[in-house]
Amino acid sequence: MVTRTGFLITQIKQVQGRVFQRLLERCGIDAFNGAQGHILYVLWQEDKVPIATLSRKTGLAKNTLTAMLAHMEAQGLLVRKANPADGRQVLVALTEEARELQGPYERVSEEMNALFYQGLTQADAALLDSLLDKVLLNLEECEARLKKSTEKRGESDHGKSNR
Repeated sequence: MVTRTGFLITQIKQVQGRVFQRLLERCGIDAFNGAQGHILYVLWQEDKVPIATLSRKTGLAKNTLTAMLAHMEAQGLLVRKANPADGRQVLVALTEEARELQGPYERVSEEMNALFYQGLTQADAALLDSLLDKVLLNLEECEARLKKSTEKRGESDHGKSNR
C-alpha cells in the first residue's frame, strides 16, 4: 500500500508551526515560540510537575526538553526546583508571567483549531482525530518495543563484556 500519510503529517507539522508562530506574534505574544507553547500548555493544565512527566506529556525527549526548559527559565517563564517530598526529583513550575499568557495562547489555539477543521463536518473532524489517535498509538507502542529491545541488547552486551 502506497500512502503519503507520513509525508503529509510532516508537512502539516511544519506549516502549522509557522502559522501558529505568526498568530502568536499577531496577538502580541513574543515571550515564547510555538514549541515552548506546548510545554506551557501542559503546565497550564497541571503546574509543578516532574521533568519525566513533562517529557511524556509533551512527547519531547528529556535532553531536548531540558535544553528548552533552561531557555524558558532564563526568559522568566518557569522555574525548576527540587521536589520537597523527594529532593532528587526536579519539579517544573510556571511563573506569574507565564500564567498571564494563558488566555491569549488559548485564543490562538482556538483559531488554529478552526483552521485545522475548516471545511470539515463534525463527523469528518471526529474521524480524523480518531484515525490520528490510532496512528499515534501504533507509533508509541512501536517505540516502547524498540526501547525494550535496545535495553535488552544493552544488558546482554554488558553481560558479555564482564566475562
